[in-house]
Amino acid sequence: MEIQGRIWIKEKGKNFLGYGKIELLERIAKSGSISKAAKEMRMSYKAAWDCVDAMNKLSKEPLVVTIKGGKNGGGAQITQKGQEMIEVFHQIRENHERVLRLFEGDLHSWEVFLEGKGKILDALKGVTMRTSARNQIYGEIVAIKEDAVNAEVVLKLKEGVMLTSSITLHSLKQLGLEVGMQCCALIKANWMVVFKEEPKQSSLQNLLGGIIESIQEGDTNSEIEINSNGVPLYAIITKELKDDLCLKNGEKVWFGFKANNVILGI
Repeated sequence: MEIQGRIWIKEKGKNFLGYGKIELLERIAKSGSISKAAKEMRMSYKAAWDCVDAMNKLSKEPLVVTIKGGKNGGGAQITQKGQEMIEVFHQIRENHERVLRLFEGDLHSWEVFLEGKGKILDALKGVTMRTSARNQIYGEIVAIKEDAVNAEVVLKLKEGVMLTSSITLHSLKQLGLEVGMQCCALIKANWMVVFKEEPKQSSLQNLLGGIIESIQEGDTNSEIEINSNGVPLYAIITKELKDDLCLKNGEKVWFGFKANNVILGI
């Protein structure tokens, strides 16, 4: 069994490039003629011309130019832009085929497919997974410190903001984390501790300062959004605590959270 798929590139909601149009461009480039390319593809000259005309109109630059009359009777040429589009399309096609091949190993038979369908669907869900963590922040791993059981991973966020996560060595190896990799940090909003003033001493490994952007009040809890050097962060605290701290928009506050409350994902 095989998995197959097709690719179309659209421009302004209209079909711009696909397998047939790319083949037409390649044959025009080789023969120097729209009519010869059409004949090789067993299509009418009008159909081939309409395809070329549609591509040229959708592109910012012409992909094909025609040459009138002359000693050789005219013809057609692929422009530099046309050649670039052919190369880009084939690069996209190769990457698309790599994705399809990831699943072919499990398709030895229909029965195997049915048995493994759950795993395949789980894999696809993982690519498009959404989480309940309010804070989802991307950064670059700049340091990893290991001990006998755990690993401390330091991420560099926007504007040099640092964030520390404590994970097990098993998780570190399973994710294949290394310095220089891009990584996503997940922190639930109710794991955040809000401080009106910067604490001089704290057992929390992460302490990020910022300006309150907004406050959303509910019946019992409030959601506080701060901008920490371009990094949006959210905390859920009780309405009573919010009132005790007298929090207001535009104020400077600090969010603290433990390193083992930072979940890493790739």
